[in-house]
Amino acid sequence: MEARRSIEDACKRRLQKIKVKEVGVKPLQFPFQEKSTNCKFHPLKLVLFVIVIGTFFLILSSNSVCQNKNTSDSRQHFVNRWIWGASDPRYVSDVDINWEEVSQVLEQLPEKKVVENISLLNFDEDEIIEWRQVVPGANQTVLHLDYAEKNITWETLYPEWIDEEQENDVPSCPSLPKLEVPRNRIDLIAVKLPCRNEGNWSRDVARLHLQLAAGGLASSANGKHLVHLLFITKCFPIPNLYRCNELVARKGNAWLYKPDLSVLREKLQLPVGSCELALPFGTTAEEVHSGNKRREAYATILHSAHVYVCGAIAAAQSIRMAGSTRDLVILVDDSIGEYHRSGLEAAGWQVRTIQRIRNPKAEKDAYNEWNYSKFRLWQLTDYDKIIFIDADLLILRNIDILFRMPQISATGNNGTLFNSGVMVIEPSNCTFQLLMDHINEIESYNGGDQGYLNEIFTWWHRIPKHMNFLKNFWIGDDEVVKAKKTHLFGAEPPILYVLHYLGYKPWLCFRDYDCNWNVDILQEFASDVAHHKWWKVHDAMPEQLQDFCLLRSKQKAQLEWDRREAEKGKYVDGHWKIKIKDRRLKRCTDSLCNWKGMLKHWGEKNWTDDPFFHPSPPTLKTNKTKTASVSGI
Repeated sequence: MEARRSIEDACKRRLQKIKVKEVGVKPLQFPFQEKSTNCKFHPLKLVLFVIVIGTFFLILSSNSVCQNKNTSDSRQHFVNRWIWGASDPRYVSDVDINWEEVSQVLEQLPEKKVVENISLLNFDEDEIIEWRQVVPGANQTVLHLDYAEKNITWETLYPEWIDEEQENDVPSCPSLPKLEVPRNRIDLIAVKLPCRNEGNWSRDVARLHLQLAAGGLASSANGKHLVHLLFITKCFPIPNLYRCNELVARKGNAWLYKPDLSVLREKLQLPVGSCELALPFGTTAEEVHSGNKRREAYATILHSAHVYVCGAIAAAQSIRMAGSTRDLVILVDDSIGEYHRSGLEAAGWQVRTIQRIRNPKAEKDAYNEWNYSKFRLWQLTDYDKIIFIDADLLILRNIDILFRMPQISATGNNGTLFNSGVMVIEPSNCTFQLLMDHINEIESYNGGDQGYLNEIFTWWHRIPKHMNFLKNFWIGDDEVVKAKKTHLFGAEPPILYVLHYLGYKPWLCFRDYDCNWNVDILQEFASDVAHHKWWKVHDAMPEQLQDFCLLRSKQKAQLEWDRREAEKGKYVDGHWKIKIKDRRLKRCTDSLCNWKGMLKHWGEKNWTDDPFFHPSPPTLKTNKTKTASVSGI
């Protein structure tokens, strides 16, 4: 009897701790609770209850039930969320919902759109209750999403390097749990997203996971049924997953989208990050392409100086030699004169004039002062897809297949970042506005456009490095690696799709050898094989276009100065011994043809540091129409 009373007392104490909130459902009925609160029960029932509960926990915790890691993790999520009621702090959003703003946004739904079924993701209990007042009469489904494993970081999803050729391993991305599709047809999916205050708020695994899961649920809709997505967040949703031209309405922290479900499905089939290639290695450009070729183009940009005009002409030549017939569009500012524009047109570029965009965080006259002008590419709205290329590269093999890829598709750079030297973009005026809206607040890791774009488009898709292969040898590359790169630079037929020239550009060197050899800090960019590859394309250009690659007198003096310094240093490569036979050495394009005389005072602050007269030959006559300006500029 004493034992029985002790058990009853313990039961009463436990019952006093149990509080059931009134949320429209009946409290749980415990098997040992009778109508009275005296907690009287038979001891055998207690023993049976303990055995049942113990067996249940044993099944959940047993490693012998299933050795599959994903299943085990899913089971742990289940235990954490449904038994203990725990929440993962990564998924918690501290935004205070303004329900009036939510109501105003939902009023922008089409008149014929009746929200009969609404699915809610990542809201707390009080917010779920409030939703019943905002959308009265709608069937409400509370979605339950298992959390991503805690060892999945942004660096896991976006590693700096993967084995693209699968020489030693097959790269794979970790899987993120998906939502179970409700039986009822979904009209509206509402999601509350976290947005951390720290700088890397967009590189957030939980935030990405919630958006991918919501998109996956929306894309499960059958037929032409419209599904709207409503995000509650202080920060903008992933702009290349939920496109701004699909934004129905925005009020404060409420963002309502009507996504194109067919496009969304295609994007969600891509790897979750750059941990896998989005375009398999070895894919050929001859594969079927279903896009509108007339609304696809290659594009580049020149601003502030005409030194890259020769590079852009050679790039256009290489695109045509590779077999592409897509439009070529080049954006130029007022610093590019009529003579150089005529050369660009003769090479096949459609010239469009822009106003430069200043980088507000750059110093005056710095190299990166105007490189935010690249944002003007998003104003080329007469095209659906653009393959942007820097003007210092060659297209060795047709890369038209990239028009199949979504924004942003690019090669990896360092860390979790992409290289913007070759990238696929989707022009849109509202995306351009998004880039401009944050120009004063977002910090670029390198002070340039590449760093800025990496902060906006943190969800990007990896393409093979052969589609933007950098001409350099990393410190630490052994002889085997160097030999492999050299083979890639010179292979015929080409193995690489794109060869990107770093350091001194080929047209700014004498054609005899790569002048990067003569500057110690630039020798990592030196390759005579790659250098001669560029000159081979140059020689295929019409002679009148080759004239745009002539050397200024000041550049000749600089090259000779570097050669003499290499001779003083007795550089072991010995390129400084090579006698220059480049015919451009004897051709003068400016009024100061005695370039050797400049060397007497080279390096001093004198007249050679100032711009001097550089006459332009007559403009080339072409069949092109007058150059256009990008609309809205």
